[in-house]
Amino acid sequence: MPRQHPEFAQMYGADPIAPAAASRPGALAWGLGLAGLIPFVLATAVQWLPQPGWRMLAAMALLGYGAVIVSFLGGIHWGLAMRSLTAPPARLVWGVLPSLLGWLAVLLDRPWGLLVLALSLLGCWWVDRAVYRELGLGAWLPLRTVLTAVATVSVLTAAAAYWSV
Repeated sequence: MPRQHPEFAQMYGADPIAPAAASRPGALAWGLGLAGLIPFVLATAVQWLPQPGWRMLAAMALLGYGAVIVSFLGGIHWGLAMRSLTAPPARLVWGVLPSLLGWLAVLLDRPWGLLVLALSLLGCWWVDRAVYRELGLGAWLPLRTVLTAVATVSVLTAAAAYWSV
């Protein structure tokens, strides 16, 4: 049994090896998750302004932030793999794939990068639906669904701004 360190307990809670099934998003998780949508919504709104300079800056900010978010979503799978003595190799592979897709999105021309980002967000949600249920984390799916829906609609709306001109 791993030794508990007092610093860990102070920072992260009493039991660093709590069963995953006990995990449920509280008000703080919901609040932080919803706050994390602010850059998606604001940068998307700016895409519809007539000033091209602001639009370009907002698109780059949206691409960068979206790439960070899909990397975070992939990183969750590495964290889940670390909890297991025999993590499935596919979980580790999937943990890296969103980061690579986010990097690709940043490299592409803005509207195409935004589409790659939208597909990446949806792909992460699709995989998470199965994995979270398998690991007893299904209680997190309503939060994940709301966050993914708003982020994806925002990114697609920003991409549409490029094709409507």
